[in-house]
Amino acid sequence: MKHLLFAAAALAAAATFAAAAPAAAATVFNFTTGGPDGKIGAQSQVADATHIQTETADDFHLASTTRIKSASFTGLLAAGAQQTDIEDVEIEIYHVFPGDSAVRVPGVTTRANSPADFEIADATRGGAAGGLTGGVGNPQAFSVLNTVTTGIRGGDSTSEFTGGDGPATGTEVTFFIDFTNPIELGAGDFFFRPEVRLANGNFLWLSATRPAQVPGAPLDRQAWIRNDNLAPDWLRIGTDITRQTPVNMSFSLNGVAGVPEPATWALMIGGFGLAGASLRRQRRRAAAA
Repeated sequence: MKHLLFAAAALAAAATFAAAAPAAAATVFNFTTGGPDGKIGAQSQVADATHIQTETADDFHLASTTRIKSASFTGLLAAGAQQTDIEDVEIEIYHVFPGDSAVRVPGVTTRANSPADFEIADATRGGAAGGLTGGVGNPQAFSVLNTVTTGIRGGDSTSEFTGGDGPATGTEVTFFIDFTNPIELGAGDFFFRPEVRLANGNFLWLSATRPAQVPGAPLDRQAWIRNDNLAPDWLRIGTDITRQTPVNMSFSLNGVAGVPEPATWALMIGGFGLAGASLRRQRRRAAAA
């Protein structure tokens, strides 16, 4: 009888835990920097015959373990690019430096609050890795006052400053992405990096209004950029290169916050397993009697 009561108690505890878990996982997560402000367009484009790979990344904060299910970002198709030139999209997530980074002397003025050297491998979606679906919408004529495309170079504060590569016009488009395999991240600070492959022209990720820094709120680490010549280092778009003002890029993330940690799920599953094993032993003993 004691074993039977124990099994019943274990089942009840596991069931209670399971009932509580969905409630914890039901908190909606939404993050957005807002729409384009027309100030900066920063290249974020796969290497091809006329471009070296160039990546732009902007930061976001997670207060708890979060499963990111979808994302969007807004950019400019410039230098003759059309929607029909879009061939592929890749999303990468980075920790904050010095995580996932080599121990060395950086070749730029600072790496403080920058993305890491290397992306989080299991958080990559698109390209050869697959794992995303989506589409492009809201096309309209748009222009930006300045761009960062080729003027990306390290060294010191004098060489890093280029002032940007000048204004650009083209078609503003928004990419809407659904992750067929959601990206799960623990609490902390991260960088979001979208990259577009075009058959022709340039893709420029558009800047958004930089939110005011609220006392006590997570630090806004602004947007950074690098190309294959500068990698693995990064430069601050608005602080190092253009010296206009720190900028953010236009993007949003959506998903579910408060997702149970893997250890929590293991405990819950273990509870069910323990209860099930105890019940099976009781049935065998009853049959033998």
